[in-house]
Amino acid sequence: MQWIEPTSSTLISLLIGLGLSASCGFRVFVPPFIISLAALGGHLELSEPFAWMATLPAVMALGTALALEVAAYYLPLVDNLLDTVAAPAAIIAGSIVSASVFTDMSPVMKWSLALIAGGGVAGIVHASMALIRGGSTATTGGLGNPVIATAELGGAVGASLLSLLVPGLLLIAVLILAGAGTRIWLRRRSQVVSMGEGVS
Repeated sequence: MQWIEPTSSTLISLLIGLGLSASCGFRVFVPPFIISLAALGGHLELSEPFAWMATLPAVMALGTALALEVAAYYLPLVDNLLDTVAAPAAIIAGSIVSASVFTDMSPVMKWSLALIAGGGVAGIVHASMALIRGGSTATTGGLGNPVIATAELGGAVGASLLSLLVPGLLLIAVLILAGAGTRIWLRRRSQVVSMGEGVS
């Protein structure tokens, strides 16, 4: 199956970029690694400043970072700590991956959209997943967190591939997931507030 080239349309490149940014909310290094592989194989055209990603050293470096990130999320307590540390990293990664595929835009437009939309989407998804993991830690004592970590990894890989193959579809799905995570957080917060009022 031929991957859609982001240069075929500004709208398509925007959808691909935002979808990949959303994937950074699940795992920071999965989308850059997949972008690097796709570009190296000639399936994806990157904007000129990011041509270095289409090299074997870049694939190897990003693959190593990805392996370390994945392994760390399976360590008890470390996963929750990573959620805090990875929050700004996800926003930065979301901005970078979206900018890397915005090939038909002026630099000002490219970086404005990358920082606001790309970084914003990545941050929203990451915050939603952190809330879900926090709920799992509170209810299962962390025993359910490896399941969430596996789901996040699968989501990051699947979302990144869908962004390249079916631009737009994945973004809708991810925003629905982010909305669900936000609703869970609001529900828990209202329960905590109600319990506090009951005690007082």
